[in-house]
Amino acid sequence: MADARLRHGRASLALSFFVQGVTFALLVTRIPAIQDRYGISDGLLPLFLAAVPILAGVGSVVTEKVVARVWPGGVLSWAQPVVLLALLGVGAGNALWEAALALGVFGLAVGALDASMNMMGVSLQRAYGRSIMLGFHAAYSLGGIAGASMAWAGAHWDLSLPASYLPAVVVLLPVAFIGSRWYVDGASVEKGPGEAQGKGAASVPFKLLMPLCLVMSFAYIGDSTVSNWSAKYLQDVLGSSEQLSTVPYNVYMVTTLLGRAVGDFGVRRFGAVVVVRFGSVLAAAGFGVVAVAGGAWVGMLGFTLLGLGLCVIVPQTFAAAGRMFPGASDTAIARLNVFNYVGFLVGSPLVGALGDAWSYRGAMLVPMVLVLATLVYAKSFGAEPARYGGGHERPHTVDVG
Repeated sequence: MADARLRHGRASLALSFFVQGVTFALLVTRIPAIQDRYGISDGLLPLFLAAVPILAGVGSVVTEKVVARVWPGGVLSWAQPVVLLALLGVGAGNALWEAALALGVFGLAVGALDASMNMMGVSLQRAYGRSIMLGFHAAYSLGGIAGASMAWAGAHWDLSLPASYLPAVVVLLPVAFIGSRWYVDGASVEKGPGEAQGKGAASVPFKLLMPLCLVMSFAYIGDSTVSNWSAKYLQDVLGSSEQLSTVPYNVYMVTTLLGRAVGDFGVRRFGAVVVVRFGSVLAAAGFGVVAVAGGAWVGMLGFTLLGLGLCVIVPQTFAAAGRMFPGASDTAIARLNVFNYVGFLVGSPLVGALGDAWSYRGAMLVPMVLVLATLVYAKSFGAEPARYGGGHERPHTVDVG
């Protein structure tokens, strides 16, 4: 019975990651259309875009407090519908204040959603006793590809934002509600009802968590560089056509999906430390190839390497926090999740400023060095559980398929 509950919980959580991938891609890939709909100036747009990750960080911090009383599945079950409805609100409004309100709600809810999803993923991985976190993030990548494809279709057919967003929300909202019925707390399955450890009871020393926070920021600086600058770099620096310049991000997303789909097997075979080190070197090599590329196709090769390398780092960072603080994993993950948004906020402006002041080729070397710095902190991915309070227990595992 416990095995079936875990399998159902794993499938329902993967579905939630997929839904979130679709939702987020639909938002970020239609930013030009959102700007046109509300008449947001180029000067004001960065403020709107920065507000989302800032509020998401707030949502993640609030979630840390909420899960002390409500299990993460309860938070996720309401956060995901709110995110979907906020997306619809972004597309359906007319006044600038309506866009600001919808994006604000989206940011707060997405912070709660990201934190609670990863809390549940770490809990299920502990119950399984083997790496499954990359599989959840692979579902997110698959959702991102689906959402980006839907956004492309909407732009291609010149659909309004409500016409683009409404069908997705109509389909995904009931899927999210139905899927939430099978959310499972891995700790309760391991120990039985009423016996799970209080995951927020122990302290999380920031000094111990800091290496993982830095790695999370470095990874998202790299990710935001690809998201925001790959098309401009290919077209303006490498001389590609406008049509070809749209390809690198899609290539990046596909290779991210492929890398995550097989990444769990790599972790089981070689360990998290080896996989993270390999991913860091591969991602750094990708940035290096992009920086020295003489043409668009060589640049495309660099973005391919980037996807294969960066894709393993974020899921393994969440998993490492869960291993390091098994008695306070929810708290650790909520705090770690904030640095997701720190990296996202820093990455794009950093590369843009360096590109304008120096050169975009040189700017690509900065995320390369930061990602490579992950090697310094790689040992944290194999750390034993931190000793606090009365010590620690080795987590019990359940053998499931």
